[in-house]
Order: sequence, then structure tokens, then C-alpha cells
Amino acid sequence: MAVAVGRGFLVQPFSSSSSIYHHKLYKSSLGRATTFWSTSSSPRRYRQISVQAQGQQRPTWLPGLDPPPYLDGTLAGDYGFDPLGLGEDPESLKWYVQAELVHCRFAMAGVAGILFTDLLRVTGISNLPVWYEAGAVKFQFASTRTLLVVQLLLMGFAETKRYMDFINPGSQAKEGSFFGLEAALEGLEPGYPGGPLLNPLGLAKDIKNAHELKLKEIKNGRLAMIAMLGIFVQAYVTHAGPIDNLVEHLSNPWQKTIIQTLANSSS
Repeated sequence: MAVAVGRGFLVQPFSSSSSIYHHKLYKSSLGRATTFWSTSSSPRRYRQISVQAQGQQRPTWLPGLDPPPYLDGTLAGDYGFDPLGLGEDPESLKWYVQAELVHCRFAMAGVAGILFTDLLRVTGISNLPVWYEAGAVKFQFASTRTLLVVQLLLMGFAETKRYMDFINPGSQAKEGSFFGLEAALEGLEPGYPGGPLLNPLGLAKDIKNAHELKLKEIKNGRLAMIAMLGIFVQAYVTHAGPIDNLVEHLSNPWQKTIIQTLANSSS
């Protein structure tokens, strides 16, 4: 039998009896739940009542920290982290969500590309430059200037379309808005394109209820952004790629660590 007590609390007596006895409550804290031990007068026995505030069940980036009221947990990956209060404005918060998604996806693509090409280079499978020198390579099929212009045009077009869909959701799925490719690039919702080209496996067709997939993507994206920052710092300090650093560390795990590396770089 469950009895509602106060706002957001649930009292669940651990008893098969349907009777409610008058009893004294002795409070003890057990993590997020608050447990009350009671002694009923008739019959005399111990019962345990578990009282838990539903609002405290939500995980936060810092345990015990109350999240800001505007971060109510409805966004994917929302753990109440906003120390600068950037998301107080609802319209700004929507844009920050889209910006984080794009940065996450670029970071995931960047980390995968760096590790893959670095692995090919270290193993000798392909004669590729280390990732931070790849921009200086002159390709035979096109000049660097041509590649830069093409990249600016393509990325500018894609970012413009993304921004227009953010301002007016669904507008870029209308007929004639994408050179007749609207069906192949059917947008599920702002920030989540779909269709056979961008969603060939048919995942998350019901994007409104794809909470688990959204959460996995944002978690992996945040991890990739941290990894990308680590690769930047690593290249600046060691002047080597991540696979080179990994091989060096594995060759002597007790002596080739971040502590020795930073000590040698500062000396």
C-alpha cells in the first residue's frame, strides 16, 4: 500500500497489512532516500517506510548540487551543468543545444579521422603525414586554394540550411527547398536530419521518443570533444601523433607517463 505524503514524496510501508497504525517516526538518511523506522502499537512490530523525493532522483554533474530551474532534465544529456548561466534565456538555450550537437559531431569525426590515419602511418600501411601537418600537404588533383574555396562553399551552404531549419523548423523539408533531394534528406527535427542518405539504417525514426539514442550521441560527442582537446595539447607538448604517444607509453609504462612528459617539456 502506498500513501502520498506532502509534495513529491512517496510513503511505501513494507507490510502486507492494509491497516495503518499510529506510530512514531525516527528519521535516518540513506543516500537520496530518507528512511523512517516506526514502531506500531498494535501489534508491536517494526516496519520500514521509505520516503523518497522524486525531484532528487535526477543525476547531476556534481552529486548533491541542485540544477538550475531552467535545466529541468528534458534535454538529452542535461545534468544541470551551466555555471555561467548561459542557458537562462530559452531562445539562447535552443541555439546552444544545436551548437553543442554540431561540435560533438565534428569532434567525433575528427577523433576517428586522426586515429585512423595515424594508425595507417605508424604501421607503415600508408605514407600519410601526421595529422597536424596534413593541412600543408599539396594534393595533385587540386590546389589548396581550390579545396579551401570548395569547402567554404559546401560548408557555408550546409550551415545556412541548418540555420534556416532552426529558425523555421520543417521549412527545409518542403518541396523544392533542397534541389529535389528533400525526401532523401528528410529532417526529423532541427539538429537531427534523416532520410536514406543521412539515416540509412532507419534509426530513431520516432525522434521524439529516441531519448536513449540522443543521450548516447551527446555523451560520445562530449567525450570526443575532451579527446580532441587532449590530442591538441598532446601534439603541442610532444610534437607527435596520438598513436606514437601510445606506443611510446606502452614501451615503458612506468617511465613514459604524462608526469615525465610534462617534466621533460618544461625543462
